[in-house]
Amino acid sequence: MSEFYDPMLYMSTPEHPNTMSVVVELKEAIDGTILQEVIEELRERFPYFYVKGVAEGNDLSAEPNPLPMPVRDTWDPINFNSPQSNYHLTAWKYEGSRMAMEMSHALSDGAGVIPYIKSTVYLYLCKKTGLALDPAGIRLPGDVIPESETGNPFAGLDIDGAKVPMYTKPPIENFYRVNDGEDNEQQLHCIKIAESELIRYCRDYDGSPNAMIVVLLARAAKEYAPENDKTVSVAVAIDYKAMLGSYDNYRMYANVVELDFPKNRSLDDLMKSCTAARGQMMLQAQPENALWAVKNRKLTYEKLSQLPLEVKLGAVAKSAGRMRWSFTVSYVNSRSFGSTDPYIDAVYAIAEPGVSDISCEIFCNNHNFVLSISQTFKADRFIELFLKELSSVGINFEVFRKEPLHMCGIEPFKSN
Repeated sequence: MSEFYDPMLYMSTPEHPNTMSVVVELKEAIDGTILQEVIEELRERFPYFYVKGVAEGNDLSAEPNPLPMPVRDTWDPINFNSPQSNYHLTAWKYEGSRMAMEMSHALSDGAGVIPYIKSTVYLYLCKKTGLALDPAGIRLPGDVIPESETGNPFAGLDIDGAKVPMYTKPPIENFYRVNDGEDNEQQLHCIKIAESELIRYCRDYDGSPNAMIVVLLARAAKEYAPENDKTVSVAVAIDYKAMLGSYDNYRMYANVVELDFPKNRSLDDLMKSCTAARGQMMLQAQPENALWAVKNRKLTYEKLSQLPLEVKLGAVAKSAGRMRWSFTVSYVNSRSFGSTDPYIDAVYAIAEPGVSDISCEIFCNNHNFVLSISQTFKADRFIELFLKELSSVGINFEVFRKEPLHMCGIEPFKSN
């Protein structure tokens, strides 16, 4: 039986695939044969990504999948939990000089998959170049897998004794929607900004990278529909594992803090707005809030374990996939891929924007930020307004990708 901290796979459905991806763009074309070899070699070191969903009784758990993990030479999507993916919940693809891992977000998060991505890029480049690159910081086949990576990320904590935190923010129900429902062609824009430039503006305006981007998104939203009087609601991802001292564990235990921008709150003063956004984030991102959230997840898991799997695959999953926010923002701070950095043009993360109209993933690597903005509609007007906001504060940028959002879907899980 799965433990409360294990992946809740039924949170990925055909209607809400809940998928994520990490893309690495190299300076030379990808050799698919080498990439396939590397992916299979890393099965030994990262067995928890080579799994399938197995239904048994009231439970749906991630079990080892001995079939090869797909490595496709196309950006066209496939469905997880299907013959196309050999029933895996993770798959790779490549096209030209870029490679990408896609995965059910229920398995892990950005912090959890980055070591796997780094290892893949490292082994691939060693084989491709014939060089013995420095392996510092890389997890390799044959390494001992520590308990901290695969065990209970909350071992030793008094979860059951957690108390109600001093401050919790109630969710906003009737929030601002960017997508009016008439345009449903998902689109992706990737924007590169020099790390030194964004950090300088964050320092000057008292903002962290995610707080700064949140405020600029909210300003764009207000200009996008100035007549709209609904509150802009933004979810900013945080890592409860890290907040409670578990940095290495692969499991998906991200949650969010919620920021609100009512119609009557002026955002003209950027420093004041960034300070307020950071304050909202800091107030919610406390260890006591994280421990309370873990306790509630444990209690929820215990209640759900009594329900028939059909219910969890239906009503519970549908509830988890409902629209919750205007935007979601996540910041994965990698900073470096070590000795492979000179071979890399860009690294960025992508999240399927299922529970918001726009998802912005912020990734920092090799002295560059990349904002990958996924939206549930094709029209460019909102992104143009956001780029205008970047320009208005003097931030230089390069839009280097604009294309339809091609993310893997998922076939329905079936109970026995």
